[in-house]
Amino acid sequence: MIGRVLFSLSALALVAAKPAAVEAPARPMLTIIAPAEVANDPTNRLTIELSNGGRVVIQLRPDAAPAHVERMKTLVRQGFYDGLAFHRVVPGFMAQGGDPKGTGEGGSPLPDLKAEFNTLPFMRGMLGAARSENVDSANSQFFIMLAPNATLNDKYTVYGRVISGMDAVDRIAPGEPPESPTKIVHMSLGG
Repeated sequence: MIGRVLFSLSALALVAAKPAAVEAPARPMLTIIAPAEVANDPTNRLTIELSNGGRVVIQLRPDAAPAHVERMKTLVRQGFYDGLAFHRVVPGFMAQGGDPKGTGEGGSPLPDLKAEFNTLPFMRGMLGAARSENVDSANSQFFIMLAPNATLNDKYTVYGRVISGMDAVDRIAPGEPPESPTKIVHMSLGG
């Protein structure tokens, strides 16, 4: 009888010692409207002057993808994007730029970034980080959504949203590559 009690207590101790299942931490639910502290910081507004005469203002979202926003800000301050073309523009999908080679294969001399997937959806006007098949390969290339596309959610990093000038984005020359590409004349922060 004592042996059975000891065995039962030992079995109970083994069950109790089993580690509890660990759930992945929940990602915060983000809204497309930036929090006040983000929106009120002028350095979180990116202005793109385009060769088509348009001006686009993007609300950057460091609360959603801090490393991607910091990379964009660093490259903008260096003048990296000035003069680069939108090299891949697919009507009804997106306009992609930020490649110094203009082929979709280039990037900045800075190291690639780890993905920062978040709950912001790929809706019209959202700014996303372009990358290769490796999810941690985003560098300088970006894209602006011309239409919603939920298949990109949780596969690419969203880090901003057009808040002014979507009509100028719509006028970016289409093509892969475009015959006469629209260029970034100048990018600045605080617009």
